[in-house]
Parts: sequence; structure tokens; C-alpha cells
Amino acid sequence: MGAPDCESMTMPSPCSRTRPPLAAGLLAALVLLTGCAAMAPPGTSVPDLAVPTAWASAPVSTGAPGAAATPLTAWWQRWGDAQLTALVTQALQAHTSVRSARAALQQARAQADVQGAALLPGVDASGSAQRSRSGGSTGNSFQLGLDASWEPDVFGRLGAGVSASAADVRAAQAGLEQAQVVLAAEVAVNYLTLRSVQERLAIARRNLASQRETLQITDWRVQAGLSTSLVSEQARAAAEQTAAQIPQLQTSLAQTRHALAVLTGQAPGALDAQLDAPQATPAPPDDLALAFPAETLRQRPDVRQAEERISAALARVSQADAARYPSFRISGSLGLRALTLGALGNGASVAHALLGGISVPLFDGGAARAQVRVQEAALEQARVGYEATVLAALQEVEDALVALQGERERQVRLQAAAQAAGNAALLAQNRYQSGLIDFQAVLETQRTLLSTQDGVATSAANVALGHVRLYKALGGGWQ
Repeated sequence: MGAPDCESMTMPSPCSRTRPPLAAGLLAALVLLTGCAAMAPPGTSVPDLAVPTAWASAPVSTGAPGAAATPLTAWWQRWGDAQLTALVTQALQAHTSVRSARAALQQARAQADVQGAALLPGVDASGSAQRSRSGGSTGNSFQLGLDASWEPDVFGRLGAGVSASAADVRAAQAGLEQAQVVLAAEVAVNYLTLRSVQERLAIARRNLASQRETLQITDWRVQAGLSTSLVSEQARAAAEQTAAQIPQLQTSLAQTRHALAVLTGQAPGALDAQLDAPQATPAPPDDLALAFPAETLRQRPDVRQAEERISAALARVSQADAARYPSFRISGSLGLRALTLGALGNGASVAHALLGGISVPLFDGGAARAQVRVQEAALEQARVGYEATVLAALQEVEDALVALQGERERQVRLQAAAQAAGNAALLAQNRYQSGLIDFQAVLETQRTLLSTQDGVATSAANVALGHVRLYKALGGGWQ
């Protein structure tokens, strides 16, 4: 693009007679540079990582053949538990982590507005009044003025700042979504733990009642001379051991209720009455169809947040590099001056000026180049952070799949063991009352029954918790 002859450019203007020829030529050059040297905002440079095409671990459920992945936006609603849904909904509205993430998003948006405003001209208004006395005479002076300035973004420094701020906004949005993912999973984990502890507490109380019945039988047999006091003390020791588990479970129950109250933005104890009534641990849905690894990574907010941080860092590299080149500024002023306040509207003298300026960095001790290296190092950190986030996401899903598969197999074995332990305890109790076996066999079967029943309840909760962790690993839980 050839530069036209500045002297051939005639632009009628009220101030053309007073504007210096150098300022006119500089203004024309600035306009041409602005049109020819505008720099496009930088794009995204995401590391090329090898993502597996399928999950290495066997999925818990594949759904129907060829079916799409299960929508995970509000996965907790698929459990069919109204109380769980209400707690998650309240937590997403009131918890401090989500509120803080919303404030961070608002801050990022405001900062983006600040950066965007730098691309527009700035206009300031001013006014002054002066009263002076010289000798015996007194004079007044009133002024009104407008000052305008604009920096053409010739080398893209301001545009790069806007691009960086826009990426920061997208990263903050992903941060809000990640906070929602984590919070929903945490509420579900505590709620399922609460129901599991209630069930384990009921099991302990049932076994304690059975052991106390056995203790009563042994006391009768001792009084009848059919047994020794050793048997009675063994029965009492077994009952007390079971009774000792109840306060521990009650403490865990209270602490879990407190955690749920805080997660929903309330003081500890606010949900005690609401959650006091025991309920069965909700069963997770068994129709979960997994997405492919690449789709899962696109769905996870933390991965997208890491990607946007690369975009922001890349834009800041461009911004630091553009700062090494000349910057330009066009400024102008228009003012009114009068001896009386009323004369400002009619009869005031008019003063106006237009100025074009250029600033060229000559020597800064290498600070500008060093700033480019600083941003390049920040960009490399962002890329490494993205890689770490992707690998951690893949591991989280694989670990959740393996743990869930193993816990389901464990649950089947424990259920069979609990059924056998119940039959053994009933047989041992009957044979002991008939005098066919000693009391040690009764104690062993009762301990086994309590252990296996507690194990079944714990395993069922672990299966449910495993589904929660899988939903979280898949990136579900945000709008």
C-alpha cells in the first residue's frame, strides 16, 4: 500500500489554518497505519496430546448399542431421591465456593470491559473560573473545554489485551462450572454417606438386641446350673463391643449432617430435623452410557479452563511483543473562553487544537524483551498445566471405572456371605439352646453376622459413591 503525498491531501477544517504542517502529515500517516497494520487477535495453541479412543477399563454400563452418551447436566436427578435433588439445588445457589466463582466471573467480565474501552477514544470535559486583580483593576475569566485522545492499535497491543481478557472470561466461566461439578459431587457424597451410616446404625442396633437376648439366655442357664459364668461374661463382652460401635456411628451421623448444612449455606445443625428420619440409601441408575475419552475431555470444565488459560497466555505474549514497537496517539481539544459566565454561550472566543504523537522505545535496558520472555514462560506453564489436567482427567475416569467394577463384585460376595452368616447364626443359636454346641460357636457366628451385614451396607454405599465419583470424573453437574 503506497503512502499518498501529504501535501496533496486537503481537508477543509476550521482549524486547518492554525494546525502545523507536521501535525497534519502525522495525522494522515496514523490513519493509514491504522488501516493497513491492524493485527488479528491471536488464536489458541493447545498441545497435541494423544488421547485414547476408548476407556481401558470395562464400563459399568454401555447402554443400548449405538446409544448416545448419557446427559450429565443434572445427574443427581436420575437417582429418584427428592431430598438429594433439593440439597444439591440449594447448595448450587448458596455455597461460598460457587458464589466466589460467580464473583470471579463478574470481575473477569469487568476487566474485559476495561481492556475493550482502551480501543475507543477517550473524551474529558473541563471547566474553570478565575478571578485576578492587577493594580486597581479586577478581571474574571471563565473556560469550558473538551479534550479527546485516541491511540490507534497499529501493532495490535491493545487488541491482544482484549483477546487475553476474553480468554480470562471464558476461563472464569469454566471455573464456575468446575465449582458446580465439585460441589454437586460433594453434596451427593455426604448425603449417601449419611444414609449409609443410618443403615449401619440400624444394623448395629439389631445385632445388639440379638446379642442381649443371647446374654439373657446365658444368664438363665448359669442360674440353672447348666452353664458357667465364663459363658455369661463372654456374651456380655460381645454385646458391649457391639454397643461401643453405636456412639461412633452416631458421631459420624451428626458430623455428616453438619457438613450437608454447611454445603447448603446454613449453620451446622440446621438440617438435623430434616435429615433425622432414616431412609434407604438411594440406588444409582444402571443405564449410564459413557462418552468417548475425547468427548469427556471436551465436557470437563477444568480441561476447558486450562485451554482458555493457554489462549490468555498466548495473547499476552503478543501483547508484550507489540509493546516493543512504536505507539501512536491522536489528541485534540476544543475550548471556550469568556470574561463572564453568561458570555460562554454567546460571544466566547474559541480555541482548538489537534495533535498527533508517536512514542518510540529506544533504550530500556532490555526490559521489553525480558517481558516477552516472561510471558513466553507463562505460556509454557499454561501448556504444561493443560497437559497435566488432561492426564489427571483421564486417570480420574479410569480409576472411577476400576473402583466401581471392583466394588460391585465385592458387593455380590458380601451379600452371599451375609446370607450364609445369618443362617449360621440362627443354627448356632438353636443348637446352643439344645446343648449340642458350646457358646464359642455362637459368639463367632454373631461376630461374623454383624461384620458381613455392616460390610454389605458399606459396600452398597461405596457402589453409590463410586457412581458419584464417575459422574464427577465425566464432568457432569453444570448447566
